[in-house]
This record gives sequence, structure tokens and C-alpha cells, in this order.
Amino acid sequence: MFRTSNRARGLVVGASAAVLAAGVLSSQAGGASADTDFEGPVFEDGMSQPVFDDNPDDWIRQELWVETGFDSDGDGARDRVHVSLARPAETESADVQVPVIYEDSPYYAGIGPAENWGVDHPLGDPPATRPVTPPWDARDTSPIISTGYESTWIPRGYAVVHSESPGTGLSDGCPTSGGPNESLAPKAVIDWLNGRAQAYAGQDSDETVPAPGWTTGKVGMTGTSYNGTLPEGVATTGVEGLEAIIPVSAISSWYDYYRANGAVRAPGGYQGEDTDVLADAVYSRSDREICQPVIDKLAAEQDRATGDYSRYWANRDYMRDVDNVHAATLVAHGLNDWNVMAKNAARFYRAVERNHVPHQIYLHQGGHGGAPPDDMMNRWFTRFLYGVDNGVEKAPHAYVVREGDDRGDPTAYADFPDPKADDVRLRTTPGGRTQGGLTTRSHGPGKHESLVDDASIQAQTLVDAATSEHRLAYLTKRTDEDVRISGTPTVRLRAAFSEKRANLTALLVQYNADGSATILTRGWMDPRNRRSDRSEIPLRPGRSAMLRFDLQPKDSVIPAGSRVGLVVMSSDNEFTIRPPAGTKLTLDTRSSRLNLPVVGGNHAWRNALR
Repeated sequence: MFRTSNRARGLVVGASAAVLAAGVLSSQAGGASADTDFEGPVFEDGMSQPVFDDNPDDWIRQELWVETGFDSDGDGARDRVHVSLARPAETESADVQVPVIYEDSPYYAGIGPAENWGVDHPLGDPPATRPVTPPWDARDTSPIISTGYESTWIPRGYAVVHSESPGTGLSDGCPTSGGPNESLAPKAVIDWLNGRAQAYAGQDSDETVPAPGWTTGKVGMTGTSYNGTLPEGVATTGVEGLEAIIPVSAISSWYDYYRANGAVRAPGGYQGEDTDVLADAVYSRSDREICQPVIDKLAAEQDRATGDYSRYWANRDYMRDVDNVHAATLVAHGLNDWNVMAKNAARFYRAVERNHVPHQIYLHQGGHGGAPPDDMMNRWFTRFLYGVDNGVEKAPHAYVVREGDDRGDPTAYADFPDPKADDVRLRTTPGGRTQGGLTTRSHGPGKHESLVDDASIQAQTLVDAATSEHRLAYLTKRTDEDVRISGTPTVRLRAAFSEKRANLTALLVQYNADGSATILTRGWMDPRNRRSDRSEIPLRPGRSAMLRFDLQPKDSVIPAGSRVGLVVMSSDNEFTIRPPAGTKLTLDTRSSRLNLPVVGGNHAWRNALR
């Protein structure tokens, strides 16, 4: 279990003698001795060089609790955030000030065994409860929360700060899966680094820790997944001192993480997870009772019945406050990330670009995770934390690792989506039970074609099937040249359903020359949300409706000899609620189409299919 004593904690590993002062242990030998020969940071090729002492035994460590301005656990006291840091010895011996690399996370103390919601049930009729999470032992995060990033950045002249999100580890408060307190907590840490917030030597101590004099106050945040999401949330507070962020696989809207166009939709691999499940899983503080009302409220307000966007989701939507972002933003994301999907990266990136914030995007062909190359990150932090004019603003904005590049070297492009991309409108033609057509030309009056939903069958199985009553497939001719798509494919489908509630799923598929098929991207919709994700319009069984929605953004080169396919399904076994089989979907092929963002537009498409 956790240690929660009031005493100040500090550490210098291997120090022969130490002095305790305001929660800091500084070696009186080695790295803490006067260093009159040290000249400060060195920069080459626009990057900071490892000229600072790289011996972890000499680094200066500190542990403290920063007071926030909120009380998310309702105990009558302002929440305190648990913080630990490490900084170069030269900040003492040579009186050098350094900027900060900062990661905030709910994961440092571990993850508990919270169970997901059941998903095999009729639409609109979710289970009322899920299993209670049993007590579990978290990792003790004192006195060092994490050593991540230290070996990379401290020798290059940065301090490294880690803090635990509310309700996790030794931090007060409650986890809220993207609620405002989770952005305001690390904001308070940045405020303390700049002398605007109070810190204490212990979780319940009255002994204050003064604002640091060893830092310039310039902060860069980074991290992956939840740890990458938090920098975006903090940036939307507009906090002064946060100069740069590198969010990796980050959520920009929690609605887009757990919902899609009105549909209750899971992140890939986590069927049935939702905001209350995640909060319960990371709820690692020793008191397992105080936050239960908060988690119960998450479960009540997240609404697994309709999937509609609401005030609850607006409070977890960083896009609402993206105009407050002034931190230079380097976004990194996997184009095959089905956990945090690419829409989260694309929307945030485009928004900061519109606001003329310095911006770059790094995209790779892998899944969840995958930070930019070290040199790319180094130049970003060197430019915006040290102020070195290394020309990153003049460089191309988009870097994409191309398919089959084993070295992972990104190709530079002007931007993402590629400015040369333009929508090619592809119409469906009859034959979808086996293999219908997908063409820029209109072919006759069209036809009404039907499928029968069976949520037990995975999408790849349906894509691979030569014929199936459970999906409709429409394919182009084979390409004679490579085709690159860059941007967000969209579909317009005229469809009718046999039930008052139904799922709707669309897949963009690459049918390879060897006969295999690759799902490039997907999209989902609740047809009742056909006008807005905020409210539903009843479906009338048998009456068709026009349904427009987006698929996840993509930058992909479709090789010559391939065919591009649109596959329409109802439920998606891996992502949507899985209702009983039998709902019938009828598609009007004449009125249905796929808009594909092709680099070079119609001209490039015609050349590729001539």
C-alpha cells in the first residue's frame, strides 16, 4: 500500500553526504561542487547536445506536492498533486537555469482490474451495472515517480518533471477520464514552476516548498496515449510557461474516443470500456471509497443508451477551447491506431494550424504509440524551450512514414492532408452481396440491395468472404499506377432499416493483387443521429434516409494492381454494441457514394485506372 507520511522526501542516489532543504537532497560532493569551467548548453545542427553531467548519481532530485485550485474528491481541502523531479547538477554547481520536460500521467502507480460493460445486448438497452472492482495494491511512487525521459534530456540541459494525475498514486482528488480537473492539475504544476502556485513538502504537510530558481520557467510536455492527451488538455487552459507540446497518440475529444456520430463505439481492443471504467482502473490512491461517488456519476452521465454528444462530453472536448492553445504543437500518431483513432490527431492539428500556432505532424503506418524520431523532438524542444532559431517553422509541416519503410524514415510533405488532395466521388453499382462496382460514372437506375446484420462476425471475415448476406461490397477496377489518399474519406449512403434502432458501419478496403484484403480505415454512425450527434430522429422501419459520415483520416499509398473497395455493414463486432442478429439494412446503390481524398484528384484517379 501507499506511504502517505507528512515528512518531506528527497533523494540523491549514491551521495556520500546530503543536506535536506525544502524537500531537496543535494550532494555535497561530486556534481554539487563549484564548476567554474561549465559554459552552459551547446547546440549543433539545431539540436541540444549532451554536455551536462550524465551521471544519475549526480542529478538533483526533489519530491513535493503542488496545491491546485479545486477539490475534486469533496473532502473540503484543495487537492494536492504529487510531483517528483530531477535536474542537472550544474543547476547547483554552475548556477545554470534550464527549461523543463514534463510528463503527467494516471498510470505510474499501476492499473486496477476494472471490468468493462457488456456489449451483447439490444441497442438502447445497456446493462444497468457492471462488476465492482475489488481492492488492489498499487505501486509506491515515492520518492521517485518515474525516471522516464531523464537519460535523454537531462544531459542535454533540461530538468525532467513527473506528476500523478488526480486520484492516482499519491495525488489527492479523483480521476475523471478527461474532466477539467485533469487539465488543471498539471497546469498548477506549471504555475508552481513559474512561481504562481504553492507547493508543500508532504501530502498533508504545512511546510512550504519555494518556487524553483533553477528553471527558466519554460516547459515542454510530452507523453503517449493518456500521457499524450494531458498535454493537449493543459495547452487548452492557455497556461503561461507551457511553450511546446509533443502529444503522441493523444485524445483531443473523449467523445471521439468512446463514441462516433451518435454510436456507442469502443476503442479497438477494449470492447465495453467507457469513461467510468477507465477512471476506475486508474483510481490507484489508497482510499478506494472517497471517489466512488465521482465514478458513479461518470457511469450515470456518459449515457451508453443513446451515444449522444452532451454537456458531459463537451466538458471532455479539448476542441472547445483549442483557441487558447499557444504552445508550439508537434502531433504524432499512428495511421493504424484503432485505440486512439487518427481523427483525434487530425482535428487538433488542423485547429492549431488555423490559429497560426507553430505546428508539425508526424504520422506512421503503425498502431498505438510511436513518438517522432529523437532528432525531430530535439529540434522542437530546442527551438521553443531554448529559443534557438533552428528553422523548424520553415520546414515542411507533415512527415509520413511510408508503407514498407523498415527504417522508419519519414517523407516530408507540405501539410496533412496533402494540399494536392481532392475528393474523387465514387458511386456504388449493383452486386454488393458478391462484388458490386465503385466508379466515377453513373450506371443506370441502380438497385436496392440488402444485408442482414450479424454482429458475431468480425469485419475482416466479411471483407474476405467471396459472397455474404451480412455485408455489401463495392470495388473499383484494378489500378495501373499507385494512388495516394491523404485526408478523411466520407460516405453518403441512402439506406433503410427493418428496426427502429440499428448500427451502421463503413469500411475502406484495399483489395491486393495477391487476393488478400486490407481494411484501410473505418467509420461508424447511429442512423438516428443522421442530422446531429447531439440528438436523435426516430427511424421508421422500411423508410430510407440519407446518412452522411466520415471515416478515420488516412495517408496511404494504394499500390498498382490493387482495387479500392467500400464495404457496408451494420454492426462492427470489434467496435460497436452487438445487438441480436437479424436487422435488415437496404441500400440504394444509385444514391450512395464514397468520397475519396486522392492526391492529384480526378486527374490522378483517371490516370491510375485508365
